[in-house]
Amino acid sequence: MTVLLVCSSGGHFKALCQLRPFWEQHDRLWVTFRTATTEAELEGERVCWAYSPTNRNLPNLARNLLPAARVLVQERPALVLSTGAGVAVPFLILARLLGRQVVFIESVTRIHTLSLSARLVRPFLTVLYVHWPQLQRRYPRAELITAEALE
Repeated sequence: MTVLLVCSSGGHFKALCQLRPFWEQHDRLWVTFRTATTEAELEGERVCWAYSPTNRNLPNLARNLLPAARVLVQERPALVLSTGAGVAVPFLILARLLGRQVVFIESVTRIHTLSLSARLVRPFLTVLYVHWPQLQRRYPRAELITAEALE
């Protein structure tokens, strides 16, 4: 199974790296921003460098549509997994329109409301994972995931 791992740099990248026990078992391609940290951490991995910044930046959101289409058609991932943020939006929406499984893991820092990127992609998600019961109560279709489950 090919997995497409999509995230911005920083905390979103760190959160996706913590899921290594899952993704290291699969053929994978990363989509993230080129930084010193991501370059070092992803040495030896297949990577598509996305345009940044994307948070509330419509031109770069649009620019990332082309790599999203190219990657999704060429790689044909069975699963697209993201921890956010804005870079994930075009990839997740296009992936779902192409019939792929699409999973978004909301940030553990989101306790009462979803992030903007999660709200934008929510209609396209196969599964939305949240970390807090109060957030799950607000979005009953979301699945609750605990920190222990991620280990």
